[in-house]
Amino acid sequence: MANTPGAKKAVRKIARRTEVNTARRSRVRTFLRKFEEALASGDAGAAKAAFVQAQSELMRAVSKGVVHKNTGARKVSRLAARLKKLSAA
Repeated sequence: MANTPGAKKAVRKIARRTEVNTARRSRVRTFLRKFEEALASGDAGAAKAAFVQAQSELMRAVSKGVVHKNTGARKVSRLAARLKKLSAA
């Protein structure tokens, strides 16, 4: 239990940040799901558009500290590889 005023404020800040970060993480997942759906449809154009959006959202999450830099880079790399595989097929 937070006793000092500073600790109580920290608890409030953490609650706000958690809410924002949860929303950001959810947004990233939404864009990743849209990319997955575009890949499954087999439409290279739609997949490319979804990839650009997913990449943008992932990198935004990285810049906001929601996702680690290497995690974001790894996910984007794997998405790009899957897009390339679809385009080649």
